[in-house]
Amino acid sequence: MNALNIYAFADEASGQIAKQIAAMQRNGLNGLEIRGVDGQNIADISVEKAREVRRKLDDVGLTVWSMGSPIGKIGIESDGFAAHLDKLRHVLALADVLGARNVRMFSFFVPEGKAAEYRGQVLDQMGQMLDVARGSGIALCHENEKGIYGDMADRCHELMTTFPELAGVFDPANFIQCGQDTLEAWALLKNRIKYLHIKDALPNGKVVPAGKGIGHVKHILADFRSCGGTAVSIEPHLSVFDGLKDLEQAGNRTEVDKFSYASSDAAFDAACAALKDLL
Repeated sequence: MNALNIYAFADEASGQIAKQIAAMQRNGLNGLEIRGVDGQNIADISVEKAREVRRKLDDVGLTVWSMGSPIGKIGIESDGFAAHLDKLRHVLALADVLGARNVRMFSFFVPEGKAAEYRGQVLDQMGQMLDVARGSGIALCHENEKGIYGDMADRCHELMTTFPELAGVFDPANFIQCGQDTLEAWALLKNRIKYLHIKDALPNGKVVPAGKGIGHVKHILADFRSCGGTAVSIEPHLSVFDGLKDLEQAGNRTEVDKFSYASSDAAFDAACAALKDLL
């Protein structure tokens, strides 16, 4: 079985790149799915800022696996698609500077219950985005997400069948929140999945550490690896109870919630530990 490269949305540990680096190092990760850095979304930083981030990562031997971009996360009825294509061009330029060969993206928010009505427009705009990326050497990777056209497995499959160059990001927790069985989704999509988001959820949609929900993360991860998959990205999304430390006096632990954490660092470390337990 191939070695597994583990990346993370380290902005969930801290918004500051220096603290993100520290979080990745203490958890033994390979690098970033970079989304937020020093107070800015990754799609909004300058090329010079990207060079600065690249230097800091290179200095400690960390890499950027994917741009955790918001590309495609706009309403299908938005009149700003031309500007959105310009944003994609900027993200691709940043990816090149950062050494990222993947851009996480979405397939547009559509009005509830009207996915079929907007299918043609979604496919047209997805095609335009893929045209922009073509020849860059950087893969566009579609993530299933609540409320977008590709929220359920069948529409994710349709997108990746229509566009053979479109890669897939498989997020179990997002599927749970949409009412999609993750094993059924995996069986349909696994041959097109480039990497996994390590995220789990309970039946009510609450995100919990991997292996603690109903996402069958351990099974999917094992099958992904047996099929040659080599990259995963930890996306904690765990609850941080900011007042927890104030309640824990004199060695007494206050149980606010089974999966609530005293700080962003603690939540990030718990998400990393949960993945390692599954491995």
